[in-house]
Amino acid sequence: MTRIDFYLNAQSRLQVACTIAAKAVRQNMRVLVMAPDDTVARAIDKLMWTVPATGFLPHCMTTDRLAEHTPVLIARNADALPHDELLLNLGIEPPPAFSRFQRLIEIVSIDDEEDKLAARQRFRFYKERGYELNHHDLAKAGSAGSGGDHE
Repeated sequence: MTRIDFYLNAQSRLQVACTIAAKAVRQNMRVLVMAPDDTVARAIDKLMWTVPATGFLPHCMTTDRLAEHTPVLIARNADALPHDELLLNLGIEPPPAFSRFQRLIEIVSIDDEEDKLAARQRFRFYKERGYELNHHDLAKAGSAGSGGDHE
């Protein structure tokens, strides 16, 4: 069954997504970032060129010819899911086909009430289907913007 982790109180959802993706790549995992629209897809793509600050995070869109050789992929839809390791959801809905992944990560903003409400709805959705839900409070960890090293 898919392991689902909620990272709460993120100063920047995209920054936390990059930090988590970088950690996963260091652990030789493949990551699929589900972006809800072109604006978010472009923003996360741009941020991954600079985060982590000490190195480049190899990534591309799922439609890129190098996708099968790239550890971090950015997708707008679930049409072509190239692997089943780690899914980072940046959308407001539960991602399609999330249950085929080994792990799903949901990142919740510290100050966006609309994002918090959508996250509560996703939480209920997963819980009603019997998934075990794990929480990581980034504010308590003292790293609300960075994503920390929580597992």
